[in-house]
Amino acid sequence: MTPSDTPRLACPQCGTPLDPQDAACPACGVDLALVSVLAEQQFLGRPKGATGPIALRPTSVEQLVPRLGDYLLTQGYITAEQLQAALALKKESGGRLIGQVLVEMGALSRETLDRVIARQILELQNALLEANRSLERRVADRTAELEAALVKLTEINQLKANIVSNISHELRTPLTQIKGYASLLEDGSFGPLAPAQQTAVATVMQAIARLEKMIDNLIGYASAARGEMTLALGPVTAAPLVEAVVRRSRPVAERRGVRLEARLAPGLPDVVADAEKLGWVLLQLVDNAIKFTPAGGRVLLSAGPEAHRVRFAVQDTGIGIPSERMEEIFEDFRQLDGSATRRYGGTGLGLALVRRIVEAHGARITVDSRVGGGSQFAFSLPVADRQADDRPGKAVGVG
Repeated sequence: MTPSDTPRLACPQCGTPLDPQDAACPACGVDLALVSVLAEQQFLGRPKGATGPIALRPTSVEQLVPRLGDYLLTQGYITAEQLQAALALKKESGGRLIGQVLVEMGALSRETLDRVIARQILELQNALLEANRSLERRVADRTAELEAALVKLTEINQLKANIVSNISHELRTPLTQIKGYASLLEDGSFGPLAPAQQTAVATVMQAIARLEKMIDNLIGYASAARGEMTLALGPVTAAPLVEAVVRRSRPVAERRGVRLEARLAPGLPDVVADAEKLGWVLLQLVDNAIKFTPAGGRVLLSAGPEAHRVRFAVQDTGIGIPSERMEEIFEDFRQLDGSATRRYGGTGLGLALVRRIVEAHGARITVDSRVGGGSQFAFSLPVADRQADDRPGKAVGVG
């Protein structure tokens, strides 16, 4: 930029050209430190490439401070009568600022006005600085409180996970014994059973299966909550996994009068997953769909290609989920019907674990549902690298 291109300042009070070395206007005495603040603001807002002098509005420096008249009055520079008279003249002039009117009235000098304005600006700056410091202190205190609360919550969750794990293992031991003796009764090891006895034993075995599932969910939750979940990643073929899930869940579906179907796209590639945990996720989603689908309804487990991934979906014609409660179903120990007389059983951990496992695979589970119109849970996993198909699976810890 050449000297001729440098924006030239003119005094906002009288229009006299100013020298950069001047501390005040040589003609009217206005404080140029305040003028420079306004000049910087207006210069930064000028159109690109604009040249020429910066025309500042007369005494517009007063616009940097609020209620200048009241400030002058409280500081003892003017009287209440002078302020009232200046306000009346300001109203009549329809454009002049209160400070300019007071100077013209002779109530105070231009130098005093500039000094008062500078002091008020400094006080405002200091007040703002102190407010920012106070805010920073409050934010720091609040952050420390939140960090302490987070540590406490983590400890509570850890304790809860340990309690759940211990109780689950304690429940499993007697349940194993009950299952063993019930199996001996079922296979006739203690002698033949009457039809009514066979029905009773079958009911006991079904109850044992439900308890085993609940205990497995509790143990799985405890492991995940402690960050002990491990994925044995490797290539997994979808077809046998889907078929095994349908085969295992079909008896439950038939007892409930629900039609269970599978749909597999031909030639699906293998996916990268933990086969055992992927199978558990699909089984949990299918069983959950069966549980919330009334007799005569339908549950469909499908797998199909989706942009270098394989998409798994479980769709039902069940009761559906209210949109405002969609996130609740994935919370630990959460049941949409939490009453003591709820119709649907379970620990409220199944879907919470499903999401943890799916997200541990680097995927995201989605839900599409409407009340009375059924639900669809879906997620997709990456296709396995063909060159890695023969390599052993990789164990990945999930914390």
